[in-house]
Amino acid sequence: MPSKRPSPEQMIAMLREAEVHLTQGFSVAQACKKLEVHEQTYYKWRKEYGGVRTDQAKRLKELEKENDRLKRLLAEAELDKAILREAASGNF
Repeated sequence: MPSKRPSPEQMIAMLREAEVHLTQGFSVAQACKKLEVHEQTYYKWRKEYGGVRTDQAKRLKELEKENDRLKRLLAEAELDKAILREAASGNF
């Protein structure tokens, strides 16, 4: 069974733990092994959540969800406009 993706808060906590390991002299590979994540995953998380606090990560996810919802609403509105435009032209 595949493992569940960690929450942003968990990712940030794991990044902080990795930073502790790195300051103790561990290599990135060793720190990732202790955290049980792949190195590529570590670098992806660091790129996305590197300097972010947990409250900022929560806010970021909320804004991303809101942005997705607004994009869907805009797409539906554009579709409605296109249907009305076609109906108004009489070509149906």
